[in-house]
Formats: sequence, C-alpha cells, structure tokens
Amino acid sequence: MTKDSPSPIRPTDDDARGLARGLIQQARIAALAVLDPESGAPHVTRVAFGLGAKGQWLTLVSDLAFHTRALRATPQVGLLLGEAPTKGDPLAFPRLSAQATPDFISRNSPEHAAHRAAWLEHHPKSALYVDFADFSFVTFTPISADLNGGFGKAYRLRAQDMQLDS
Repeated sequence: MTKDSPSPIRPTDDDARGLARGLIQQARIAALAVLDPESGAPHVTRVAFGLGAKGQWLTLVSDLAFHTRALRATPQVGLLLGEAPTKGDPLAFPRLSAQATPDFISRNSPEHAAHRAAWLEHHPKSALYVDFADFSFVTFTPISADLNGGFGKAYRLRAQDMQLDS
C-alpha cells in the first residue's frame, strides 16, 4: 500500500460491531497467544472460551499449563475467535483477532461463584475438574481487535465496539 492508495480497512459500522459480538457470544474455544516469560517469544495454544457472569470474556486455566505461567508473568495476550466450518475456504469466514489484558479471579472473590455457574452452563463437562485446586478463572478485558469479516471486509475495533449487552 502506498501513501496515496486507499486503506483496505473499512470504517467500523454497526454491522461490523454485530458480527464481532456474534463471534464473541458463539465462541467456545479460542487461540490464546502469550509471551514466554524467559525468552519473550510468542506461544500459542487453544483454550476453552466463554462468557462470565456479566458478559466478561472468560477462560479456565490450570497452573500446570505453560500458558498460565506466561499469563501470570506478562499480562498481555492475543485471542483469536471464530472457527471455520469444515468445508469451504477457511479464509472466507469471519474471525476476530483481539488484544486483551488478563485478570485472574480469586476463589475467595464474590464473582468466582457467578463465573463458575456461567462457565458450567456452557462447558458442563468441565464440572469434572473446575474445582481442582490448580484451576483458575481468567477474565480478559479487550483492548482492541482486528475483525476480518471475510474477503475484503477488514475492520479495526475499539474495546467499546466489542461490549456485550449485559
């Protein structure tokens, strides 16, 4: 792209906001990018994803996982939401690449029980391990995101563009 060529990024409109919010609400998994606390190199993994008691972005992590140690050391993450169907060109389907700040939820905090209930509603099989001592809930506060709505449909979103009605 030259200085005089138009930007491929479209102005963010209500359709883009709605698409992003739909991806957030439908997501059951996410790709999570963290930084290795020793080398600073990126590390990507797949995590379960859902919405907390008040619509917060939420995951459940184990202290045994590398990404949990990385989250605690460097509170900067990237999340990719949006799964491509099994047929068709995966690049033609919408996805949201977000930057966010993680926050570990203490088991003693008032919101823990509410997050647990919301989590189990959407991830009932995690009842087998949700109460293990090494598991913690982490909320993610979105900072910004790039929304790819399919070919030729690119948008930049701010945190408020992704807010869900709670």
